[in-house]
Amino acid sequence: MTHNITLIPGDGIGPEVVDAAVRVVEATGVRVDWDRHDAGAEVFTRYGTTVPDEVFTSLLRNRVGIKGPITTPIGTGFASANVLMRQRLQLYANVRPVKSLPGIQTPFPNVDLIVVRENSEGMYSGLEHQVVPGVVESLKVVTEKGSMRIAQYAFELARRHGRKRVTAVHKANIMKLSDGLFLDCFRKVARQYSDIQSEELIIDNTCMQLVMRPQRFDVMVMENLYGDIVSDLCAGLIGGLGLTASVNVGESCSLYEAVHGSAPDIAGQNKANPIALIQCAIMMLRDLQETEAAERAERAVHSVLREGKTLTADLGGSATTTDITDAIIAAM
Repeated sequence: MTHNITLIPGDGIGPEVVDAAVRVVEATGVRVDWDRHDAGAEVFTRYGTTVPDEVFTSLLRNRVGIKGPITTPIGTGFASANVLMRQRLQLYANVRPVKSLPGIQTPFPNVDLIVVRENSEGMYSGLEHQVVPGVVESLKVVTEKGSMRIAQYAFELARRHGRKRVTAVHKANIMKLSDGLFLDCFRKVARQYSDIQSEELIIDNTCMQLVMRPQRFDVMVMENLYGDIVSDLCAGLIGGLGLTASVNVGESCSLYEAVHGSAPDIAGQNKANPIALIQCAIMMLRDLQETEAAERAERAVHSVLREGKTLTADLGGSATTTDITDAIIAAM
């Protein structure tokens, strides 16, 4: 079987790490027809948008895509391409598995949790306007439909992966209406899953617990902005964003992406760590039912990390992007 997969290199270090992930997938022997499309800052200068229509058409046709990081200007400039794709394609769930890796020394051993982030609404949506000069209003929109849908997804994921508990993360003690609605929907859904424990935790307490006892968490579900922050915190528990994968899931398609930045300061220098995007590719292979290939690639990544001889600078080594990719392929 040949899989048709949309490939979006992105910008900055994106093309380098995407190329590494493609090489690893092809080394597994899985047959893929890569449908390549450009998106990002350079595309914006040509088309007036960071994501041309052809990208959406490809993703809806293939139903699976993988992308590199795309630069988002801070404070000015064009809107986030990531947010644009998530909203237009209704990729309502962002899923980030966070699991300790062999050979990576951190203060937090045996971390194994999954962050499920509502991806389509909430404060992160960027609904802002200037009321008068010097006064800006940001809108946080929480709906029953969105909250029920993400809670249902979290419990189904927990059941599918044999997880025992789902934790709802909120700030309903202060935002009694918006977060209160999210929490009420979580409770309604939880009653349908008597085989899975449920708990509720305020966001600030959650962050404290994560840096004290991260092993207590299993599956965590939360609103958009909380999820953006907490998932990066969790990545730090196992060694950083250069090691963690994520996928944006909707009813129409799934888009796998590394969540680190585009690192323009090292773009084109063959220095970037490709493991996060390789991990995305492994997650994608599993979801495509290419289980044996996914496990073989994952064992190879673990072998290289455990050996510790071929690591990029962010992991304390001096290997290039090509070096570590070659090592992973050789380990397969």
